Amino acid sequence: MRVLIYHSDAEQWRTILLERLPDAEVQIAADSGNPQVDYLVAWKPPASVFEEQRALKGIVNLGAGVDALLQNPALPREIPIVKLRDAGMGELIGDYARYGVLHFQRDFDRYRRQQASAEWREVPVIDKPDWPVGVLGLGAIGTRVAQMLAADGYPVHGWSRSPKRIEGIACHHGDEGLDTLLRQVKTLITLLPDTPATRHIINRDNLAKLPAGASLINPGRGTLIDEPALLDALGDGESEGHLRGALLDAFPTEPLAAESPLWRHPRILITPHMAGPTPIGAAADQVADALDAMSKGKAVETIDPEAGY
Repeated sequence: MRVLIYHSDAEQWRTILLERLPDAEVQIAADSGNPQVDYLVAWKPPASVFEEQRALKGIVNLGAGVDALLQNPALPREIPIVKLRDAGMGELIGDYARYGVLHFQRDFDRYRRQQASAEWREVPVIDKPDWPVGVLGLGAIGTRVAQMLAADGYPVHGWSRSPKRIEGIACHHGDEGLDTLLRQVKTLITLLPDTPATRHIINRDNLAKLPAGASLINPGRGTLIDEPALLDALGDGESEGHLRGALLDAFPTEPLAAESPLWRHPRILITPHMAGPTPIGAAADQVADALDAMSKGKAVETIDPEAGY
């Protein structure tokens, strides 16, 4: 099995994959005179990789999001693509979501603003059972996040394109289901893939459906949010708009430009796409299993390029 790794930590990936696949021939992009390989293991490879590698039998995407890979103009469309599914990211993103929900449910956003004016005023607590949370996207990570929040005592509503059943989660689907979910949640968490159908799903119309004073958490894809619509929903920052606040981790262009108004809005908390870093050990197990299965002609779960995930 001949494998090429394209990643900023390619040498580390080579070492850890060789521990799991000692009989494999593993190259990295920095090696000189790379021969043709069977499989590409990569994160956001440039078009030149596909222009040079003409004999690929499969691709393993080193992340859960495949939008950058699918948008690569040189990507051969007939090659099967395997993506990481959770691989430990679900727990980390779940912690991020729990922090965000608590930030708003326990009024830490309001106390932060009160501190700026030396205002000592306690806000009555809304109990967890009275704080419904919505999770858009019920893939492996979205399901894990929803289950963690439900275990914490929040009523959790989940939404997916097609029907799903998850114990302890009120599952909705389709346009009608999305409308139903949006109208009843106090915090909305977006974990959908980037597809033509999901881009700007958080738009003016859908933000207006949220109850007044709701909050938004986006540890998913930056393209899900119509940023001007979000800013309008948040208001000028001096007083609450229709939307109370937002915790944002992903943006259409990263790093987020210094001149973006999102940085300076007092009701937005920004993090630098750190909600779910990939734990290399668990991820390497998935990668090795996928490579081993493909090399032996066994069935593997691949993405649907048309659906985008």
